[in-house]
Amino acid sequence: MKTASVLAVCRVHQLLPDLEGGVGVTAIDKRPVDGPVKVHKLGVHGDVQASRKHHGGEDQALYAYSQDDADYWSGELGRDIAPGTFGENLRVAGIETTGAVIGERWKIGLDLEMEVTSPRVPCATFQRVLKEPGWVKRFTEAGRVGTYLRVIKTGTVSAGDYIHRTFVPRHGITVGQWFSEPTPEMVQALLDAEADGEIRLQDDYHKEFAKVLRRNGL
Repeated sequence: MKTASVLAVCRVHQLLPDLEGGVGVTAIDKRPVDGPVKVHKLGVHGDVQASRKHHGGEDQALYAYSQDDADYWSGELGRDIAPGTFGENLRVAGIETTGAVIGERWKIGLDLEMEVTSPRVPCATFQRVLKEPGWVKRFTEAGRVGTYLRVIKTGTVSAGDYIHRTFVPRHGITVGQWFSEPTPEMVQALLDAEADGEIRLQDDYHKEFAKVLRRNGL
């Protein structure tokens, strides 16, 4: 079994112009910083989100992306995908991000505890900053989306910290599965898990549940 660890902790380096976006700037330019770095309920200390309507909040406090997925994109795009390139706060190794089960929990380092919440949905800003034509479609079809995290217990994080998976819900649905092909069966499994107190779903899931059921005539 691989040892899971944090390879890099990233936060905003500078706000970039994004005149086509809703607020005119973007905070996607994140780069590694030396640790230890404090992590609060709303994310890494010193980090920001330019568009609070679509990013951030307690359910999207941090974004984690795996080195395996970054290596895949490095091969596909023919360039290095350094930590922070995709706007992630944590570049990790030895643990799934896209393959993480919704509601699973991680302990990082000595005191930080996180919970997997939802997949990253690519936006037009992501495509404009990366300068890859058709990037939103390509990223979506590949399904290597990474995961957002909720902070269960605040603490500090540093590159090199070990990650321990402390809890995995029985429903078994991963953020990648939900992103790629949500089904009525997944909806019911997540609702059952929430009713049993196994997971806590944010409001966006319940809105998506209704859409999934309508698409399937339910």
